[in-house]
Amino acid sequence: MSGNMYYSTNHASPDVSLSEALLTGQAPDKGLYMPRSIPRIGPEEIADLSDKTYSEVARVILGKYVLDTFSEDELNRLCEDAYDYEVPLEHVAGRRYVMRLDRGPTASFKDFAARMMGRMIGSLMQLEERTLVILTATSGDTGSAIAHAFFRIPNIKVMVLFPPDEVSNRQRKQMTTLGDNVSTVAVDGKFDDCQALVKRAFADPDLKSVRLSSANSINIGRLLPQIVYYFYATSRLAGPGEPVVFSVPSGNFGDMMGCLLAQRMGLPLRKLIIATNANNEVPVFMTTGRYEKIVPSRVCISNAMNVGHPSNFARVIDLFGGHMDEQGIIHRKPDLDRMRKLLWATSVDDDRTREAIRSAWTRYRLLLEPHGAVGWRGLEDYIESEGEPKCTMISVETAHPAKFPEEIQSLLSITPDIPPSMDGLEDKSEEYLRMPVDYETFKKLILERYGR
Repeated sequence: MSGNMYYSTNHASPDVSLSEALLTGQAPDKGLYMPRSIPRIGPEEIADLSDKTYSEVARVILGKYVLDTFSEDELNRLCEDAYDYEVPLEHVAGRRYVMRLDRGPTASFKDFAARMMGRMIGSLMQLEERTLVILTATSGDTGSAIAHAFFRIPNIKVMVLFPPDEVSNRQRKQMTTLGDNVSTVAVDGKFDDCQALVKRAFADPDLKSVRLSSANSINIGRLLPQIVYYFYATSRLAGPGEPVVFSVPSGNFGDMMGCLLAQRMGLPLRKLIIATNANNEVPVFMTTGRYEKIVPSRVCISNAMNVGHPSNFARVIDLFGGHMDEQGIIHRKPDLDRMRKLLWATSVDDDRTREAIRSAWTRYRLLLEPHGAVGWRGLEDYIESEGEPKCTMISVETAHPAKFPEEIQSLLSITPDIPPSMDGLEDKSEEYLRMPVDYETFKKLILERYGR
């Protein structure tokens, strides 16, 4: 079969293969890679997924993108290794469900994408003699998921940048207690500062001696696995061809972008609800057609979503015929009418997030953490505004409540059970560096650690 190629959303770099897109991360023109063609899956094929395990569903969906790069046997092995945990679909009331993506090794939805991407890149690097350095910025869960996904994989080093004031204690410890091939750096700034440092390093000719790649959601290897769970949930909860509504808590917009690609593949999506926290630049854009970054980003209790300029929104704009560059400047407007037909956006500030946690527990005994609460409140906003659709509605829970024990305790007077993946975390010793928001300091650190 002929291989799918991947183009840059900035349209100034040549198309590349999947393996090159995986290992490069960001395109040379600072754009994000997108598949040149999007494979299709029909209603009968979706229905056939209903009795398959999650790893089997992943083999079917990812196989439509990666079998020109990995053999069927290799893909089977990667999926079985990556997805060895459950994916609960919790009925709440009526036709409303919560999909819990919090049962992986770091109790975050980021495990789904990071583990598969880590295994794909690890497989590609087996024959390489050079070391690949994964640079990533995190506002919460990404860093720990990436660190665990690449932990002790040969020929790969990982450096994670994080804002120390914006991650929870448990989120920090999940990435600062590993060591070995994983380094962590606390940057005295915000997530957007960390992300800007990483992006600048990718484009710096002085760092060409270091083979850099990204594991943030700008990497296509993070995006493709995020398509899978939308098909998994739909095949189990909806009848053949029946439309579904998904509500996705959104920060850097990789998760909802996975849903959009699933829709282009054939997922019968009636509406995708984009639920942000107080960083509401995208809901404002959906209403006014004007995009303005929020600088600095607003600090909210749903900390993994504290993003004032979501990188993946450039992919969303591209999918609807527009062009947004890496600075957030829109050079060609997307089809906003078409966007509004499929997408519905709302902003949920901290007060409403806390109220959503309280009301979900009181009314349904539904235990949510701040990010999942934003998604749940987003679904309720949609129903209150547009009326309750006569179809399956699925809200996405992206982290385990035990990652935010102080917030849950203060709101509900209960302490969430710690999942096995986090057991003993409090007793582990940490090691991380600290630096100011200064690119030259960051570049020197990279060269000292990884330069030839």
